[in-house]
Amino acid sequence: MLSAKLAQGAVPKLERPGPLRERVYEALLELITTRALQPGQHLVESELAGHLGVSRQPVREALQRLNTEGWVDLRPAQGAFVHEPTEEEADQLLSVRTLLEAEAARLAAANSGSAGIRELEALCAVGERAVADDDVELAVATNAAFHAKVMELAGNVVLAELAGQVDRRVRWYYTPVARQRGKQSWIEHRDLIDAISARDEVRATEVMRAHTEHTRTTYHQRERG
Repeated sequence: MLSAKLAQGAVPKLERPGPLRERVYEALLELITTRALQPGQHLVESELAGHLGVSRQPVREALQRLNTEGWVDLRPAQGAFVHEPTEEEADQLLSVRTLLEAEAARLAAANSGSAGIRELEALCAVGERAVADDDVELAVATNAAFHAKVMELAGNVVLAELAGQVDRRVRWYYTPVARQRGKQSWIEHRDLIDAISARDEVRATEVMRAHTEHTRTTYHQRERG
């Protein structure tokens, strides 16, 4: 049952007024991305509607949209299920992510000023504390914020738009390996900050490429249970 999967109070009631259909979609996508709703989990419209405090209609519409986008599988006579990504799907997306992030690191090294470096250092400190506290949710969110900041510092709008198309799925794949990556991931982030601060474009590219490849490898080697 869905009620057993989601912690009490974990799903806030959606407030009105507002574009309810869009807000239900965003709420469900966030629950999938953070793996509060696990891959393969059966999604019952009535239960989701109850948790979100809405009728079944916007939930049904959201599930149809999520199915179109590949987050949910609608199976005839069975219902809706959170999509279970194949290893090939994950590999393809994480490989593309490496290309985008490596270029962003190079551009960040070329363009960043001291203010941007300080912001990266502040995010790194938060991430390191999250790992020390075993706060996986905060570590995942801060990791996403760190990479988004590098992308912002790159200053390339087209690159940022492309990265934005995959960042939700990157977060989805990163969540189950965040604890395994742990401290090492933030050591790599510190190395990246050093390269960007030194305006070493080649080194920044190499560090980011190795960093994202480590995540891809860890995903494929993750413990399944």
